[in-house]
Amino acid sequence: MDSYGELLRSAREEKNLNIDKISREISIESRYLTGLEEEDNGAFPGEAYMVGFLRNYSNYLELDTDYILKLYNNKKIQESPVPEGLIIKRRPIKLILAIAIPAFVVLLTIGIVLGVVLSKKKTPTDDSVILSNTTKNRQFELDNTKFSQRVYKGDQFIVPTSNGQIVLTVRDTLTSFGLDTPSGVFYTDLSEETEIDINGDSTPDLIVYVSDISATDDSRGAEVSLLLRHGVPSESNGVNVDEIPFETEIKSKHPQKVILEDNRAYPFTINASFRGSCLFRDKVDNDNSVESYFTKGEVFTANPHNGIRLWISNSNVVKFTIVADSRTFDLDIGPAGQVLVEDIKWIKDSDGRYKLIVVELD
Repeated sequence: MDSYGELLRSAREEKNLNIDKISREISIESRYLTGLEEEDNGAFPGEAYMVGFLRNYSNYLELDTDYILKLYNNKKIQESPVPEGLIIKRRPIKLILAIAIPAFVVLLTIGIVLGVVLSKKKTPTDDSVILSNTTKNRQFELDNTKFSQRVYKGDQFIVPTSNGQIVLTVRDTLTSFGLDTPSGVFYTDLSEETEIDINGDSTPDLIVYVSDISATDDSRGAEVSLLLRHGVPSESNGVNVDEIPFETEIKSKHPQKVILEDNRAYPFTINASFRGSCLFRDKVDNDNSVESYFTKGEVFTANPHNGIRLWISNSNVVKFTIVADSRTFDLDIGPAGQVLVEDIKWIKDSDGRYKLIVVELD
């Protein structure tokens, strides 16, 4: 069987490339690239890093990434010890027969008795058996968290807005997921992410992702994830102005990116959609940090008051959207394979105005 490390090294040498040059171009430290070629799992802080770097390195070398990952997974399975519970303890054949034969006789007797009893009951013909979905249509109220569940035709979603509630109805769960909204019908295909304008103001309001749907049976419904792009409107400000730092207090060698300037600070919403695997940690305001592992098609949302700190293991696979003052700002951060720590928060300038900024931390 091929060795993924040897394939990486051979491809690099055939292209006459050195590891230091590749490291600079794809922003992955050379020690990690060497670890991949030597198949040294101990060189990485975790498997998520190794898989992400392996994918990026093989893409750069123009190899078959799926095949490289398959070789890695095969090696991992081969090196894993056999669980104790899967080790078969053989019993003597005479003991097996002594148990199996009486058990078979008992089961055969029970089957004959049940067959006689059931044959006396009136059994409907195949033509009279009708499959129907008697489940009552359900309603789900969306909030600031991601909704993930299997839904069926006729189910409804209630979206709270500053102008009242908007009702969305599931129209179709066959081949494509269809959703009725006040501004029309929107369809999302399997493994596809769609941004939907539900109120006709030309601004996307809802992110829809379909993870499972049948091409032949709409009674199976569809497994979907929904996330409000702007979040639910909040009545209170909630910003602690005393904790907002001055612009001169921000210590970073990287430039700040100003998203918004205003004469006041207020809560904002951040949405993240993932285009690949990523280890992700967030710390909202003064809460404890939370670490999660996201894969392609998953989404994350948060509603900070003063700010949020984000730690991202593979920044290129994450697309961020920030919603502040009813305006939406798209934000892409970093190249493939780069590990980043970012602050998105309010600061004050010398004139007393507030700025919502993005800054990379050292």
